[in-house]
Amino acid sequence: MRIVIAGGHGQIALRLSRLLQARGDEPVGLIRRSEHADEVRAAGAEPKLLDLEAASVAEVAAVLKGADAVVFAAGAGPGSSAERKDTVDRGAAVLLADAAEAAGVARYVIVSSMGADANSGFEGDPVFRAYLRAKGAADDDLRSRENLAWTVLRPGSLRNEPGTGTVLLAEKTGRGAVPRDDVAAVLAELLASPATSGRTLELISGDVPVAEAVAALAR
Repeated sequence: MRIVIAGGHGQIALRLSRLLQARGDEPVGLIRRSEHADEVRAAGAEPKLLDLEAASVAEVAAVLKGADAVVFAAGAGPGSSAERKDTVDRGAAVLLADAAEAAGVARYVIVSSMGADANSGFEGDPVFRAYLRAKGAADDDLRSRENLAWTVLRPGSLRNEPGTGTVLLAEKTGRGAVPRDDVAAVLAELLASPATSGRTLELISGDVPVAEAVAALAR
């Protein structure tokens, strides 16, 4: 499968690219900065320079043409403003969905966040509240699209320690953490399991092997 990953230089995206390339897929990583191309290429993905905050639907659709699936793994990142949470975490995800429809790419998997809610009343850091609202609005937009075979993945707190290969994946898991390695592994399985379309899933560490956890939800 040819799989286009928005946020191709991100930590989860690079891990996902390695997994996809190893199993014979063709990952494509969308990047905003040309200096990231070598690292994306080293992870096994084809780098494509495209700024989702500035590109048109037609420009993105041209890159997606011929793809089998798209993954939204982009984010404004730490230290960014509330305004950029909206333009990237919401706006870019919506743009990618518009472009996927225009290009005829039905499968769309989005990396969201546990607690994402367009009307979040989170009372702490206002920028984090903006992030949760942006993620929730992007999820709501995606779930309204009848032309896309979408899956929303909402990981718990992300960690950089090595993955265990075992997870808890369900509509509701409760709070918890999960290594980025395991998030990438779940994304790879979801992309290979179209029967998981139409699901919003939470993800934390657990004791079920990744392939089994995804297969159980695809029945």
